[in-house]
Amino acid sequence: MEWFSAEFWVALLSIIMIDLVLAGDNAIVIGMAARNVPKEQQKKVIIWGTVGAIVIRVVATLAVAWLLKIPGLLLVGGFLLLWIAYKLLVDKKDHELEAKPSFGAAIRTIIIADAAMGMDNVLAVAGAAKDSFALVIIGLLISMPIVVWGSTLFVKLVTRFTWIIYAGSGVLAFTASKMILDEPFLKPFVESLSFGKWIVVAVVVIAILVIGKRKNSVANQPATS
Repeated sequence: MEWFSAEFWVALLSIIMIDLVLAGDNAIVIGMAARNVPKEQQKKVIIWGTVGAIVIRVVATLAVAWLLKIPGLLLVGGFLLLWIAYKLLVDKKDHELEAKPSFGAAIRTIIIADAAMGMDNVLAVAGAAKDSFALVIIGLLISMPIVVWGSTLFVKLVTRFTWIIYAGSGVLAFTASKMILDEPFLKPFVESLSFGKWIVVAVVVIAILVIGKRKNSVANQPATS
């Protein structure tokens, strides 16, 4: 991927959007882990806990990006990411986290919880970045400060403006579709599509959003006796 090409900017914007939309969990984890720490230590817990989480996430993303080069895994990863895109729309997550009162324990809680909950982010970013490790680092460097210092605000915005979640799900579905169509096993089929490749991508993205929207509409309907 050439630097500053159209493909580069599309991938970078996708990574930033993915990081931000999937950062709701990070924000909640950070807030809950820091809440019982003495007030004068809360900022340090947030900063150092996030630094540790970033390091682990970068390593995990680079590892996944390398693994996706193995034949067949792009296809598997793409379908898994489609499922994540759908679940992002319809899942009502319940976060239960023990908020440890000590400085070190709070940092460990943030790092461990983020590692456990961040696999969707890792897979999505690795798929969007393809083989550009620099994009992974740049995307995280841009988005993570926003998560750290604007986490509470971002969670409120996502709650208030539901279109942000739908936009994020669309980006995930777009990334997943490209991963699937980039699978070497499907190369002869994809090459025969010509411009039809992007029609397939658009259909998949629209399908995920429509199915998720319908699922939410049914779930929000009042129960009839």
